[in-house]
Amino acid sequence: MDMGGGHAMGTGMGGAAPAAAAAHGGMRMHYMHMTFYWGKNSEILFHGWPGSSGGMYALALLVVFALAVLVECLSSCRWLESRLSSRDRPVAAGAARAAVHALRVGMAYVLMLALMSFNVGVLLVAVAGHAVGFLLFRAGLFGGQAQVEDGAKDYLAPAACC
Repeated sequence: MDMGGGHAMGTGMGGAAPAAAAAHGGMRMHYMHMTFYWGKNSEILFHGWPGSSGGMYALALLVVFALAVLVECLSSCRWLESRLSSRDRPVAAGAARAAVHALRVGMAYVLMLALMSFNVGVLLVAVAGHAVGFLLFRAGLFGGQAQVEDGAKDYLAPAACC
């Protein structure tokens, strides 16, 4: 469908074609997909990043993976409790818990924004990062105690430990 500018609205089943955007007097390619798609030509989190470079796309996937692992780490942290007793310094302990919670939620929102790129590779590495983070920090595979979630607990309850 032509909207008067000579550019097609979409390319069919694979997503939308890169739309040209005027910036600083010139034409610049802008990747805007509204359906899931495969491919390295995308924008994840920042305008123009990773673009069409395969190496930058791999770096973007690595960043998304690390974010997912870190979200799982912060969701299950117990190390802060041992370092900061809430009986000795309740205000400092509460402030530290609030800071860790804010960091975890902020990282989860950034991860969600990356997923909104609709890139299947980003989705797969985010799920893999959460799985690896769960195995490392919550499943008890490496000597720690397994954190079992049951129906009686709120899903966000493990973050309350921090």
